[in-house]
Amino acid sequence: MSDFDPIKSLADMRHEFGEHGGVNLSIEASTTFTVIDANTMPDIFQGRRGPNEVGGGCFLYGRHFNPTVYLLGKQLASLEGTEAGYCAASGMGAISSTVLQLCGNADHVVAGEAVYGGTFAFFKDYLPAKTGIRTTFVDSTDLKAVEAAFTPKTKVLYVESVTNPTLRVADIPRLAEIAHAHGAKLVVDNTFSPLIVSPIQHGADIVVHSLTKYINGASDIVAGAICGSTSFLAELMDLHTGSLMLLGPTLDPKSAFSISMRLPHLGLRMVEHSRRAATFATRLQELGVPVIYPGLPDHPDHAVLERIANPGFGHGGILALDLGDLRRANEFMEILQNKDRFGFMAVSLGYFETLMSCSASTTSSELSKEELERAGIRPGLVRLSVGYTGTLEQRWQQLQDALEILNLVAA
Repeated sequence: MSDFDPIKSLADMRHEFGEHGGVNLSIEASTTFTVIDANTMPDIFQGRRGPNEVGGGCFLYGRHFNPTVYLLGKQLASLEGTEAGYCAASGMGAISSTVLQLCGNADHVVAGEAVYGGTFAFFKDYLPAKTGIRTTFVDSTDLKAVEAAFTPKTKVLYVESVTNPTLRVADIPRLAEIAHAHGAKLVVDNTFSPLIVSPIQHGADIVVHSLTKYINGASDIVAGAICGSTSFLAELMDLHTGSLMLLGPTLDPKSAFSISMRLPHLGLRMVEHSRRAATFATRLQELGVPVIYPGLPDHPDHAVLERIANPGFGHGGILALDLGDLRRANEFMEILQNKDRFGFMAVSLGYFETLMSCSASTTSSELSKEELERAGIRPGLVRLSVGYTGTLEQRWQQLQDALEILNLVAA
């Protein structure tokens, strides 16, 4: 267990007041920025001066650094315990920029085989076609297989802290040891477990997020984040070779402001997401329903999560039910949405309402049938991102009603 306290780290960060002394930060909507001394501009272009200047940063252009987006990056760095952080226009923008910064032509990546479908397609299809970068997919919980996949050209080991949608947990300290022994960087997607797991504290080099999910929490903004060392963030913003600077996945400052305003109650939201998911998972297991949840003692990675989790935030707000086939899965979700108003059939997660999807045919549909099988993503696997509207007992009765209609439990 790490001694790092992400809530305290975020709370202790120096508060940024608004331009006129407001308790909230100001939105800097400018795309370009003035300088007082003409010599300052060449210094910014050469990387000698930047947004971290004492007494006020030197900013250049909105695609490079924006003060509002920069502040959100600092807040996320505090939350993850990294030196620096910056934001992108989506989770995939953060992932692709990170990997392209770490890898060159014909380099190699080792990645978990059970990852978000868009991430899988980026590694399997996009990178080899456009850059010659190849990826070997492995079971990220099989440490021997992970180590065996490394080659002299491996630059990145990429995993999700909690896999999407199979909910396996990465043993980050052991994976970090393997990556570093081979001179590679460990990149961890922590989208499923903000606050619950702090990968950098266990040896990871870089953490990426889809801010669209839990950190934003309202399913109204698409955004991503990269948290790591100051030197790596500087590389990403280099005017000649920086992936964030040159590929241009720029986050709008108004979106950054909105996300920043939701960070103070992220802890409260994660606790309640986890509490409800844990209660449902426990009751489902008692009824004999095939449920997957890392908070259950018989989950294969329960002990790993207990070892690396920060105390007080539970085991996550996502559970999965294996209903056998797509037809049964669809019936289940339709009853919950259309009859009981339990939640919505929709992709994504971290919303205040429960979101339900059958992963094999939606968010993991980029994988072939054989790849889905290897990753353990079965045709009837339903992913539930448990919300917190309504009372817990009200939602439980709705969930139980759908199970009874489908004869999955006795009425």
